[in-house]
Amino acid sequence: MLRVTVRNREEIPMLNSRNQDWPPISELFPCLWNTEEEFERAATSCLTRVFLRMFAALLVTAAAALIVVESRALQSLIFSHEYVFYGLIIAEVVLVLGISAGMKRMSSAVANVLFFFFAILNGLTISVIFFAFDIGTIFQAFSISALMFAAMAVFGAVTKRDLSSVGSFCIMGLFGIIIASIANIFLRSDMIDFLVCYIGVLVFVGLTAYDTQRIRRSLRDAHGMGQVEALRKISVYGALSLYLNFINLFLKILRIFARRR
Repeated sequence: MLRVTVRNREEIPMLNSRNQDWPPISELFPCLWNTEEEFERAATSCLTRVFLRMFAALLVTAAAALIVVESRALQSLIFSHEYVFYGLIIAEVVLVLGISAGMKRMSSAVANVLFFFFAILNGLTISVIFFAFDIGTIFQAFSISALMFAAMAVFGAVTKRDLSSVGSFCIMGLFGIIIASIANIFLRSDMIDFLVCYIGVLVFVGLTAYDTQRIRRSLRDAHGMGQVEALRKISVYGALSLYLNFINLFLKILRIFARRR
């Protein structure tokens, strides 16, 4: 057995708890922002880009859905063949996972293109609500969703409270909703559907506040890239997260309103 005897602890810096030669963590992983004022300007710019990109994606989704509503050929293609409809849904899931997993490696331009392509696919599938619900119910659900989303996004952007625990709780709730929804495909329980809708509203409201705060945290902790690239990448990923929260919140509220009628 090889044995190493240390005669003088001062000879090995790693074993010297008083050694001051190691550079501080700020030098190993320097922050992109030199001052707090510079960071706040960057955070404001990033959040502005996030919400503008998200709003543009919602418009793209709405346009794609309306094209389906006006086109009998697209309606026949998407809704008359189950494999096409579910294929689009699988493609959406793959895109979201791909963007999330590859955000660090892919350029912000590629991520942005994939994000808007996802918005188009989502518009094709979400167009089914125009055939399942009346336009008044859709408009009412959208209005309520927009107000709730805006309130929680503002709260997440301005609060000084750490929302990490809220985010963890909501993520666990999200997994619970997914499992319950899959189980209810076979059980067809109105009670489970009722609980999934109301719990889903709470989950996506909480995730909206958490994800908005996480955008600021991600920007503060960014390193290994330039300021411009950090703003672009984080704004794309943040827009995707909030877009998903809004769409799911809207669909849950829409189902609640439909159940009441």
